[in-house]
Amino acid sequence: MTDRPVLHRAVADWLPRRSWHRDRWSADALLSHKDGQRVSVVIPAQNEERTIGHIVATVCRCLMSAVPLVDELIVVDSRSTDTTAATAAAAGATVVAQDDVLPELGPMSGKGDALWKGLAASTGDIVAFVDGDLRDFSAQFVTGLLGPLLTEPGVGYVKGFYQRPLADGGGVDRDGGGRVTELVARPLLDLYWPELSGFVQPLAGEYAGRRDVLTRVPFVADYGVEVGHLIDLLHGRGLDALGQVDLGVRLHRHQPNHRLGRMSAQILLTVLSRLETAGRLTGATPPSTTLAQFLGTDTDEDDRRDDGLDLPELGRRLVLTRVRPEERPPLTTVTEARR
Repeated sequence: MTDRPVLHRAVADWLPRRSWHRDRWSADALLSHKDGQRVSVVIPAQNEERTIGHIVATVCRCLMSAVPLVDELIVVDSRSTDTTAATAAAAGATVVAQDDVLPELGPMSGKGDALWKGLAASTGDIVAFVDGDLRDFSAQFVTGLLGPLLTEPGVGYVKGFYQRPLADGGGVDRDGGGRVTELVARPLLDLYWPELSGFVQPLAGEYAGRRDVLTRVPFVADYGVEVGHLIDLLHGRGLDALGQVDLGVRLHRHQPNHRLGRMSAQILLTVLSRLETAGRLTGATPPSTTLAQFLGTDTDEDDRRDDGLDLPELGRRLVLTRVRPEERPPLTTVTEARR
């Protein structure tokens, strides 16, 4: 008899009940479900001057002026060296510098820290996170995330998913954009947390949650933040508190392979830390936190600033990156300590 794979029973039950499409809700319809709740949109951005203005202007025009669904729009400037902050402010956002929020805690680097700082700076009962590098952004990216949180009382956290085309010299791969998801995150989650196997894009940068949910989970400082959320919320809230929404097509700038390697290493460290916390790595040797990569001689200047060694005989540069398993604690622990 063939040993056929079977979808996890909890996932088979969860998928049809906790998966939606963004077209299900309009901004006008959602407005009647706010019931006095404040809604914040937080956008982490580092050197996104080409896209941030359109994203901010769209939210302000469609979801703050035309329909007062969003009460607060915050852009967290993550040490940009271009005009990201000025562009976002001119388009209508409240801009906060990453290092100016809770500065007494000391600096950390990474997208996850920017998200955590944005949560700390926001006041919404519901907070939606949107990446700052999206092209062809529409207001439905936000209304889609807010829909389940405003209409389904049992849902506390919502992930977006979408089609992610990848263009190369040979044409366009319709679903080729989620390389780290398919090669790293999904296999790890499916093997160790099969209850999460129903998420189409577990690393999606567009997601939203209720404040009392978001402030009670840690934020991994770097690119492990999304996978950390799913694992921690599965254990803390249960699968039924999580949902996902089809947001259509996501167009954004794609990262070169060596940067994807760094993202992958951070995700691996995040997964390993959760396994260790759960006692599933008892007696294991702690992983190294140094990532070695061989980069080409045409690598951009940002990456060449890393510690490394030029190897002209190989036509490569050996770059060593410290992959730091740092994370910010649940925000409630910080606010309670301050009080």
